[in-house]
Parts: sequence; structure tokens; C-alpha cells
Amino acid sequence: MKVLYIGLVGLLRMLRERSNIFFVFIFPLAVILVVGAQFGSGGGQAVVVSHDGGPLAGAIVERLADEVLVREAASEADVVDAVERGAASAGIVIPDGFDAAVSSGESAQIGFVNRPDEPGTLQPILQAAVADVTADYRVAAIVAEQTGEDFSAALDMVAPVEAAGIEVEREVVGESLFGEGVGQYDVGAAGMVVMFVFLTALTGSAVLIQNRQLGITHRMLSTPTSTSTVIAGEGTARFLNGLFQGVYIVVFTLILFQVDWGNPLGGILILVTLSAAGAGAAMLLGTLFRNPEQAAGISVMASIGLAALGGCMLPLELFSPTLKTIAHVTPHAWAIDGFADLIYRGGSLVDVLPEVGVLTLYAAVLILLASRRLRAVIRA
Repeated sequence: MKVLYIGLVGLLRMLRERSNIFFVFIFPLAVILVVGAQFGSGGGQAVVVSHDGGPLAGAIVERLADEVLVREAASEADVVDAVERGAASAGIVIPDGFDAAVSSGESAQIGFVNRPDEPGTLQPILQAAVADVTADYRVAAIVAEQTGEDFSAALDMVAPVEAAGIEVEREVVGESLFGEGVGQYDVGAAGMVVMFVFLTALTGSAVLIQNRQLGITHRMLSTPTSTSTVIAGEGTARFLNGLFQGVYIVVFTLILFQVDWGNPLGGILILVTLSAAGAGAAMLLGTLFRNPEQAAGISVMASIGLAALGGCMLPLELFSPTLKTIAHVTPHAWAIDGFADLIYRGGSLVDVLPEVGVLTLYAAVLILLASRRLRAVIRA
């Protein structure tokens, strides 16, 4: 119980620090916003389409697929959501009963939505696809209107007529780095979560030194509290700091940027083990310096350096094979691999167990080394 109490006090101290209002709550979301706006290409020239499965609607989708990458959605809400998240450049909603309306010579409206920040528009491609597929129906409607013939008879008359056209062939070369359906902010959000969880936990090393300088640690030991309890409590505080930061970013990116984090249990395991590794590193760092200013400065520099090497600032998919191997010396790269399994590849809890296992090993080694070192420092 004392361990948890010490940990919660450490968390409250972090939240009460006024400077953390910016660095914990505002700065991470601002960075994700900037990274997503600059580098989040999202769906590229992809179009997401919702339709009722009728032959005419299906023909329009096939015709669109000759020009752009097409993904199908279940409903209008899913179409809008995909465009808002940046998973597609534009969305098309072909209404229910579209085939019946066109086949009877009636007009039907097709919904279209696109991102304002995309260069150009895909609307002309949609218009061309609809015009191509419904050409016979539109001509039949005019014939029926002018001659008084039944629409079905007019359609039978114009159907055999063929006009010369241009055949378009589309070929996709290469493989997608992040898979289909990845939103504009999904890639950057994963990297920033890993970076800020470790950064927030590691900067807590300065508090360990402050506690010793202010005599807080010795006052705790003067009570019926063992050294092991104090060490475990200090580690819990660093762990809760990192975990709080991670949960905050995940929740708010889910709400503000519609980031799809995939399997929740897998994400929780990654956050827990990464926070534990950060806590172990913070405790170890807190025993290596005499004043909190040194610890704070080294914590920030070390966190940014590890984040850059571990793929938080530039996706690991863009690393060379050699650099990617070197990156996996850091816990950051393993955590990002785990989030990639969940976000890009739609993985399950089982798929992230290897990454969780490595992060657990990092945490165990760092906490063991830090505990021994901190015990010696406290007793000195």
C-alpha cells in the first residue's frame, strides 16, 4: 500500500508542476498535429466508396478502380470518417436504390466528399466514371422523352450502339509502406507516444535527486518504511508518470485526430512495458548525478537521441536494413514495431507478444540495476 501511495504522490507532483501543463498536455498533441500535417500522406490518391452492391454501382466502382485506388466502406459514416482521418483523399456515397432509379430513367444523386488540403480534386474522375457507366441510360432517357417510347424499349434500342473510346489501364508498382487505411496522423502518433512516454518517465530522474537533497527520502526511511518499499515507490512514481502520458496521448489522439490504435489490449501491454522500461532508466539515471539540473538536461538529450535512433521521428520503414538493426538496440524501436503491428497490419494481442517480451526484458534489467544502485546511494 505504501508503494502505491508513494507512486501516486509522485504522479501528483508531476501534474502540479505548472510547466508540465505545456510539456505534458499541449506539446505532444501539437507535435503530432505538425508531423501529421507535414508528412502524413494518409490515403494518397485513394477513394473510399459506399454502395448497395447493385450492378450499376459495382460497375462505377470498377471504372473508378481503373484510375485510382478504391476502398469500399459499409456506410456513409465510414466514408466520412476515412476522409476525416486522412485514410483517403475523397469519399463517394452511391445511395441505396441507385440502380433502380437509373434503370427507370429517374435522376439519382451520388454523394462526394474530399479533403480541402489535397492538391486538385478527384471529382472529375468520378464524373467521368458515372458518365461512362450510365451513358446508355442517359441516352435512352432522351430517346424516350423525344419519341414517347417506353424507357425499357428505348434502352434496348440504344444498348447495341457502340462509340469509340479511350481504353485506360492502371498498374500499381511497388508496395505500400504502411498498408491500406492508415490515417494521416496514425504513423506520427505512434512515434510520438513512444517518445513522450519514455521522455516523461526519464525526466523523473531529477525528482529522485531532489528527494534526496530535500531529505524526503531519509524522512521516509525514518518511518517504519523499508528501503525496498521506498525504492519500489519511487519506481512506481516514474512508471505512473510515463503511463499517464501515454494514456493521455492515446485518448486525445483518438478523439481529436481519429487515430485507430488497433487492439486495445495489445496497446495497453505495450504502454505498460514501455513505461516500466522508462521507469527503470529514470531510476538508474537518478543515481548517476548529484544535482537535478544535470539529470534533467541529460534526460531530455538522451530521450530525444534514443527517440531519433529508435524510429520515433522517422518511420522505421524508411531506415536502411543496417540502421534498422541498430535501431532495435533501443526499446523505442520495439515499441514502435508493436504499434505498427496493431495500427498498420491490424494485428491482435498475440502478434505483439514478441515486442512486449523484449520490452519486459528491458524493464526487468533496468529496474534490477537501478534498484541495486539506488539502494547503495540511499544507504551512503
